[in-house]
Amino acid sequence: MPDPRGLSTRQRATKRAFDLVVGGVLLVLTAPLMAVAVVAARLDTRASGIFRQQRVGQDGHLFEVMKIRTMRSSSTHTTTVTTANDARITRLGAVFRKLKIDELPNLVNVVRGEMSLVGPRPDVPGYADALEGGDRVVLTVKPGITGPASVAFRHEEDLLASSADPELFNREVIWPEKVRINRDYVENWSLMSDVRCLVDTVRSVLATEESPA
Repeated sequence: MPDPRGLSTRQRATKRAFDLVVGGVLLVLTAPLMAVAVVAARLDTRASGIFRQQRVGQDGHLFEVMKIRTMRSSSTHTTTVTTANDARITRLGAVFRKLKIDELPNLVNVVRGEMSLVGPRPDVPGYADALEGGDRVVLTVKPGITGPASVAFRHEEDLLASSADPELFNREVIWPEKVRINRDYVENWSLMSDVRCLVDTVRSVLATEESPA
């Protein structure tokens, strides 16, 4: 029977230790690439190379997520949904997003204890309020850089771009399925499930890189 409180104390400690060790090593190894990407993003977007935004974290607490900026600012864009053909995304930004380079600063959030390497992706405020009953178990864990739902919907922006109403499609199709996947992840968590998800993520990124344009 799944625990409605999510992970046990021992599981939380194991997951955190894994995040600190692996996340810390990855942060050191990717720091040079991250520094170059931040400078390139600043020149490309003519704004700060680091994008900061309030997201919903563990237990519904807000935190500031950090990513490499991939889009130009727009005062007329009001939706929180981003599609593959979003005019705000720069050419360089599209490459960063395709290879997940834009999410490398999330490693800082991981080391700080605000995020995990694997878990539900952190949503902007508003989505968590729609979670009901047992679905709220997804809020008992820290949001992740990647997760089973992220791997399942690795082509999410393309799906949204092909929809007549991206925001409606996201709200009624993609988001509910992500909740289902994330709930299953939390209720059946194991350290090996995190390891498998990280491997699947690397494979999906490499497959994307090798696919023809």
